[in-house]
Amino acid sequence: MTLLAERLTRGEAVFSAWSGLAHAGVVEAIAGLEFQAITLDMQHGAHDEGSVERSLLPITASARHGVVRIPVGRFDMASRALDFGAEAVIAPMINTVEDARRFAAHMKYPPLGERSWAPYLGMQRMGRTDPQEWLRESNRNTLALAMIETREAYALVDEILGVGGIDGVFVGPSDFSIAWFRGERIDPLAEDIMDAIAAVGRKAVAAGKHAGIYITDPPTVGRFHKAGFRFFAIGNENVYMAQGASNLLAAARASL
Repeated sequence: MTLLAERLTRGEAVFSAWSGLAHAGVVEAIAGLEFQAITLDMQHGAHDEGSVERSLLPITASARHGVVRIPVGRFDMASRALDFGAEAVIAPMINTVEDARRFAAHMKYPPLGERSWAPYLGMQRMGRTDPQEWLRESNRNTLALAMIETREAYALVDEILGVGGIDGVFVGPSDFSIAWFRGERIDPLAEDIMDAIAAVGRKAVAAGKHAGIYITDPPTVGRFHKAGFRFFAIGNENVYMAQGASNLLAAARASL
């Protein structure tokens, strides 16, 4: 199976589903859709350690890329997510260089980081059998994506990208807009927000690292792609069900 890190390094556009419902059966159903990756959300979704462990099984079994967004400050969960078989971890509220360093330390084995050794479940799910090979390649094959969603983080994007072990950034445009407008409104499609986000993508490319974003309006993917973004998370279970039901009912009613 081609790894997520390999796809992004080649410049492929990768589309991820977003899962907030902590049920492996729902995740299994999503894994049957056309998304290449599935992101399990522990920050605002209902996923916890147990559901992440269970949900990564159908993801890896379906040859999809498993991504986990951990809760704020739960860097210990970053290591656990990797041990469960995740290929990438998104960490929210990385607002300082020290935040980025702490996150990277839990994501990478020595000498780059401080991740401890217990990969056997992840190795099994990824079809790997050689521990030495796993150790040798894991730092390259697992992705630490720092979220940029505040003015503080935006001002430090270059420094955050420069931290060893940080493989890229992930933008949360709704939170970014709230911070940008100092809590006065939420507007992720405002033109100055779009321009600022595009600047983040260009900075990531210039640093030789990856850029991802949660997409609130699918037609904006092309604009962000031109700015260097290659990892795009779109919708969630509620959106998929609502749009699917709407399409089915529209087709049924049109036949009357």
